[in-house]
Amino acid sequence: MSEPLRGVVVSHGDIAQAMVAAVEQISGVKGALVPVSNTGCDRGSIVKRIGDAVADHPAVVFVDLPSGSCLIAAMQRARDGQVPVVTGVNLPMLIDFVFHRELSPEAAAARVVKAGADSIKQPA
Repeated sequence: MSEPLRGVVVSHGDIAQAMVAAVEQISGVKGALVPVSNTGCDRGSIVKRIGDAVADHPAVVFVDLPSGSCLIAAMQRARDGQVPVVTGVNLPMLIDFVFHRELSPEAAAARVVKAGADSIKQPA
């Protein structure tokens, strides 16, 4: 792949912006993730925001919840099958993503799902 993957983080409110800022602070990697908020959007507007963020780049779309307006918009944008969508976004999956952007979108999506799930623990 000639161009590194772009991560598009879609959320309700300011969650995406906060997560992107935290990942950049923790990892030192800037510009790999694009935050998108649904604030003030109808369905068409959020689909457009996601489309603008993905543009023509190879990408993975990360969504905060496994239902709702953000997911519906992301799935509408991803109908062509070229942009995988991952729900339940968390910091560990985004941090893993920024260090593995050379993967195909499908391989990166599978990898971050595992990284995100593996990070969920109940400390002893």
